[in-house]
Amino acid sequence: MTLAAKRSRTLKPDEVRELFSRLAELNPHPTTELAYTTPFELLVAVILSAQATDVGVNKATRKLFPVANTPAALLALGEEGLKPYIATIGLFNAKAKNVIATCRILVEQHGGEVPRDRAALEALPGVGRKTANVVMNTAFGEPTIAVDTHIFRVANRTGLAPGKDVRAVEDKLMKVVPDDYKQDAHHWLILHGRYVCKARKPDCPQCVIRDLCRFKDKTPDESNR
Repeated sequence: MTLAAKRSRTLKPDEVRELFSRLAELNPHPTTELAYTTPFELLVAVILSAQATDVGVNKATRKLFPVANTPAALLALGEEGLKPYIATIGLFNAKAKNVIATCRILVEQHGGEVPRDRAALEALPGVGRKTANVVMNTAFGEPTIAVDTHIFRVANRTGLAPGKDVRAVEDKLMKVVPDDYKQDAHHWLILHGRYVCKARKPDCPQCVIRDLCRFKDKTPDESNR
């Protein structure tokens, strides 16, 4: 039996720590690629980012936020006033409705502030568990891990936290990621999935964790051919 065959499908604790140690060395201070300056701006940006790129969202919010970047200001703008700013983003009609409804709740129930509580966040229109995790982690420094398609892919491919659905992967990540890496784990993994462990053609030859990774269909190093 080969060494590769003997290895467990799931990374061992020392391998998990080594994985994050390498990602941390490569990028000591990772953060979201969404442009924002306040928790509310981040919340709006994350709601808009569903099935859209960060680049596309930033292009829209770059014009929107100078005009309205508080719950009260956006509420005054209204759905029809908001739509022209986000029309380039997919599902903009539904997102405009959710953003304005969220603004109304923030103004009426939370004094215009974004709540730090998960239940309160998930009660906002357009905010699910993933969005709540992003806001809690990025805006408020909570050690939560939001699992999107990139993180789901990386967690399963590498053997870091295999799972059949995003919640299973999130629960497993919260168990296996060392406490001192939890705060930034979301950003390291999403950036790794976005730029290295890509869906169609992962850049395995340039991957800093390739020797730890359990993905059996690694792309070959073309330079050695």
